[in-house]
Amino acid sequence: MSVSVTPADTFPKAESPFEPFLRAQGVVILDGGLATALEAQGQDLNDPLWSARVLLDAPGTVRRVHLDYLAAGADCIATVTYQATFEGMARRGLTDMESEEVLRSAVTLAVEARDAFWAEPSNRQGRIRPLVAASVGPYGAYLADGSEYSGAYGLSEEALYEFHRRRWHVLADAGADLMGCETIPSAVEAGALLRLLAETPGGWAWLSFQCRDGAHVADGTPLADVVRLCSRAERVVGVGVNCVPPRLVDTLLDAALSEARAPFMVYPNSGEAYDSTSKAWGSGGAGPDPAEAAQGWRNRGASVLGGCCRTGPDTIARMRKSLLGAWGTSGAPA
Repeated sequence: MSVSVTPADTFPKAESPFEPFLRAQGVVILDGGLATALEAQGQDLNDPLWSARVLLDAPGTVRRVHLDYLAAGADCIATVTYQATFEGMARRGLTDMESEEVLRSAVTLAVEARDAFWAEPSNRQGRIRPLVAASVGPYGAYLADGSEYSGAYGLSEEALYEFHRRRWHVLADAGADLMGCETIPSAVEAGALLRLLAETPGGWAWLSFQCRDGAHVADGTPLADVVRLCSRAERVVGVGVNCVPPRLVDTLLDAALSEARAPFMVYPNSGEAYDSTSKAWGSGGAGPDPAEAAQGWRNRGASVLGGCCRTGPDTIARMRKSLLGAWGTSGAPA
């Protein structure tokens, strides 16, 4: 792997966006599955743009879902840009200028929802002003064939860097508090994203990996290796796993937590299996409920927790109550 990462220790210490939350309450609560919540609002996401389609057709619904997650107790909400790329939107007939506006509008929607939530005095009781993360999905999300669950798209780090570069810089300049790199399936793609982070003065990002088992990311690289790689970089706000079955989380923590110098992130799916052919999730969950298991994961060392596919605002509300006593920041009910 060719990526060259400047050691974080060579830079002046700056406070991570997560630090105020960790200092006050010991944990950061993320939101849950945006697509799941959008589908619950009646949106049909059977589209190559997936949840990003709603940005084009029903932006008001996106704002409503952000507000639902904030009301549930999320300290950080992610934009609906996981599957929004210049290439994907060009297939829908959008020009580059129109695609750039869509990306910026996604950040604006999330920021406006956060600001409207925070403008209500009752929402500030026992809370810290929530963050907005600009979601960056992997190359496999653009392919819309489930390959983010394998990483088997055969591209070099340079090619992946070029794929992500323009979208990255548009989102980084759009007003979010940080970047959220999600469901990364390979060490090569992580290297490309770390290069882009290094090009973003003052910016912060998390990198969260999709895993094939309890010790390896989707392409077979040991999770400990990619966590070590990310932990050497400047301005990595967190590193961890997402869209993994809850039953794997304990073994993933055992495999990689000791290599993390940034807060370790865990936001699993519901435990159901995704069929990339039918583009549907199987019925029934496998393993623990994420909201019920979150306290155990926190006790083991994870400090940034939330949900991914097939989890919704109810999961996040129950998770916050379990970890912090509903709205409180001290571990006791507010």
